Formats: sequence, C-alpha cells, structure tokens
Amino acid sequence: MAKHSRKGASPVNTLAIETHGETQIVRLQRGKSNPMDAELVDELREAIREANIDPDIRGLILTGQPGFFSVGLDVKALYAYDREEMYDFWQALAALIAELSASPKPWVAAINGHSPAGGCVLALCCDWRVMAEGKYKIGLNELPVGIVVPAPIYALYAHVIGERRAHQYLLEGRLMPPQEAFACGLVDQVVPEAEVLATAQAQLNKYLALNPKAFQKSKQNLRAGLLQQLHAPFEPTFRSTLDHWWSPESRAAIAEMVERFSQKSG
Repeated sequence: MAKHSRKGASPVNTLAIETHGETQIVRLQRGKSNPMDAELVDELREAIREANIDPDIRGLILTGQPGFFSVGLDVKALYAYDREEMYDFWQALAALIAELSASPKPWVAAINGHSPAGGCVLALCCDWRVMAEGKYKIGLNELPVGIVVPAPIYALYAHVIGERRAHQYLLEGRLMPPQEAFACGLVDQVVPEAEVLATAQAQLNKYLALNPKAFQKSKQNLRAGLLQQLHAPFEPTFRSTLDHWWSPESRAAIAEMVERFSQKSG
C-alpha cells in the first residue's frame, strides 16, 4: 500500500511523495511546469535527507508532471529576489546538486516531459535516466538564457556525456529531443510516456537486487572525483554566476524575458 506523505514530516507544497514498499517516488509538483524556486529546492533537499536516513526506503524515483519534468529555474521568481535571497538560493541549489549526487541510495529519473536547464541538472544527479518519447527537449541551455555556467555544472554534465560533448553542448546551449539525448548518453532509455514510471521502477529493481552496502560504496567510489568538484567552496565557484546575474546588461535581458513570460501566461 502506498503512503502518500513522509513519516513525521511537515507538509510540503512543491512535492508529492509516495512510498511503495522499499521505493519512494518523489514527484515535482509546482505549477504546470515545476519551475524551481527557493521553496522547491529546500523541500527537495529535505526529502533527500529524510530518505537517506530512513531504513525502510532503499531506492527512489524522481519524476515530474505530465509534459514537464522541470522547466528549470523559476526566472520570474528569481528576478524578484534581492542580493541576499539570490545568494542563499544559489548556495542551496549548489548544496542540492551535491546532496542528490552523493545520496547513498539509488535514484532513477523518470523524465516524463520537457527537462531543460535546472530540470536536466536534477536528472543528471540521478544514477539512471529514462525519458518519454515525443516532442520533448532536454539539455543545459543556461548560456542562451544569460546565466553563467558554474564549473560544477560542467563537471556533472561531463561525468555523464563526456568532456568534449559537455563543453560544446554548454557553449551552444543545446536542447535535444529524446532520441538524440539517448544517442549521446544523456538518457539511458526512451519509452512511450505511459511506460516511463514502470521502466524507472524496473531499473530501480535491478539496483535493489544488489547488496546495498556494496552498491553504496561502489557509487561513492565511482563518483569520488565528481563529488569533489560538486563540494568545491561555494564563494569562488559561483561568484562569476552571481556577479553576472546582477550586471546591468543581465538584469535588462532577464527583465525582457520575464515580460515575455508574463505576456504568454496572461
């Protein structure tokens, strides 16, 4: 039987969490497209912490809502943050990326829709990725949006698709359809949308059949170099990203983007 909330946890506003036996499904659930703001980042970090220490949870699936895994950062919300709020947000986001990547338990990303930018980053942190076929796009398009790519994001991308591709794709801000993402190794399988969750569970079951301590230690060893880069000191690593965010030309470009978003939603 599924449990539809976390044991002893405070209610969450941006996630729907279900437990089925040894599996926990963490569903991003903020608006239609799951844009990432401070609340979503904080709640996802808390879900990871709780899952890590819960002996009844052995593996997790991260997914979104039909049509959108996550559209990435909520640029409209972030544009309204002051300098302190923005600093805190990026610090929390950097911690989320490191904590999800370092989780001792297996995580499978069930990508059931568009997954650009921050959505792609969350998927990259997982151990395995299955994506719905169709007209969806995935990739890291921070640069065309005007966000300076931090070194840990490159390290995460390169860990999955290789340094040369990661370097070129980041400079292009390349978004790609599911089959292209499969061809370059960004996702591990492409299936009809109705089969995404079941496929994710089937892969997770393969991990759960392994000795959990051996899995944990092996994952730690395989990701040692990556985790070292993800745990780099925040200030020097993300300073250029923050400085550019507050530059006059960046603020003007983001303001135009927010205005376009507002017109579309209006």
